[in-house]
Amino acid sequence: MKFFRSLLAKYMLIIVLAISIVQISYLGVATFMLGISKTGSGDFSSEALLESDIEEQWHTQAKSIKNASEATIEQLFQKWQTQYPTASMFWVSEKGNLLTTMNVQDELPKIWTPAFTTKFIKERYGSDPFTVIAFLGDDVSNGFIVLEISRDVFKPPLIKIYDNYGSFLFFGVVAVILFFIAVSFLFFKGIRKRLLHLQEAMEIRDVDGLPIEIQVKKRDEIGQLEHSFNRMVCELRDSKQRQQKEEQLRRELIANLSHDLRTPLTKVRAQSYTISKEALSEEGIQALKAMEASIVNIDALIENLMSYTLLMASKYKFEPKNINVIRFVREHLTTWYPVFEREGFTIDIELQAFESNEWSVDPLWLGRIFDNIFQNVLRHAYSGKYISVKTKSTDSYKAFIIEDHGQGMKNESNAKGAGIGLSIVDIMVKGMDLEWEITSSQSGTKIIIKNVMQSAKLGK
Repeated sequence: MKFFRSLLAKYMLIIVLAISIVQISYLGVATFMLGISKTGSGDFSSEALLESDIEEQWHTQAKSIKNASEATIEQLFQKWQTQYPTASMFWVSEKGNLLTTMNVQDELPKIWTPAFTTKFIKERYGSDPFTVIAFLGDDVSNGFIVLEISRDVFKPPLIKIYDNYGSFLFFGVVAVILFFIAVSFLFFKGIRKRLLHLQEAMEIRDVDGLPIEIQVKKRDEIGQLEHSFNRMVCELRDSKQRQQKEEQLRRELIANLSHDLRTPLTKVRAQSYTISKEALSEEGIQALKAMEASIVNIDALIENLMSYTLLMASKYKFEPKNINVIRFVREHLTTWYPVFEREGFTIDIELQAFESNEWSVDPLWLGRIFDNIFQNVLRHAYSGKYISVKTKSTDSYKAFIIEDHGQGMKNESNAKGAGIGLSIVDIMVKGMDLEWEITSSQSGTKIIIKNVMQSAKLGK
């Protein structure tokens, strides 16, 4: 029973009807018109008449009349007229007198001469109407009777229907075909409407950005698709809720962890400062320096972790303003210059003024970008002992280029945590509508931070 409710069953039914619609409609309308004809004119028969049968019956009934009289002949004529209302009959006596007539349309002579009788028989032979002449009784003393029937009576029933009701038959077939076309159109229009409704439902989003459920009205294939869509929406909503709960737990965990780590880290830093005031051996001094470097790295990792969490939650404060970016980078480098110098780095700085030094950026974000990149150089490019910061100007962009001579990012490093630092750089660069490129090999890493011109952006 499930199959008969499906669209496939309905479509197959339409295909079968499409193949046989003309034949079915023709036979159906013809049968209908046949019934009307039967209730109408009495000379219509559902079976084809044979001339030989009519002729044989006429001769048999004429021969059975022994004593011919006007009453007897009229009774015979009425019997035949009941069966064939359009037939004409008349009786001519032995002497040639025209006696009883019924439904005769032509003007017949009152006296039939042998010459006229011969002419009449010759004209009627094989022509229309069909004519049968039979003698009454066993001899010719009672004269003869004549039956004339239109040859249309002998046509097959469907041909007679077509002759009599041809226009009705044609319009009936056309009406059935048009009805079939209308049913097919409504069927496929209904399918298209339901599919478009499903498409619209897929495009509509609620406050959580998820599709909304739709009402399932039928149990066919599209109804099953709608049911599956609703089930998918429910699963997405449950997944969204679980994701939000997990995200909230993760943020709380990171916030609590960062806070809990900062407290002992501050104490460790205070203790290391106290220890640095004491008289230490050379090994102790080196160990203290390593501890202080680790403290700085841990503090930077905690800060990156907090910043990354806030950025992913879109809660990191963003306040863009127009600043002189060359001056800003120079001032920012002054805080890092002693660090690289203390670590024995070769520092190469070439900051040439741009055509326009004004960039619309968030100073805190831009400073954080350079801090993360410089920290990354200290951790992963320490072996190269080299860093350069340069500017580059083209017709399409203005850029800062930071380059080192380390072993590249694909090589293992003793320091960890650079991945999240560069992730923050990526988010902040894109958030300020800048672009950046990074290339890394065994001979070093190059990072380019670009401010692409508006015309170049439109041309992409």
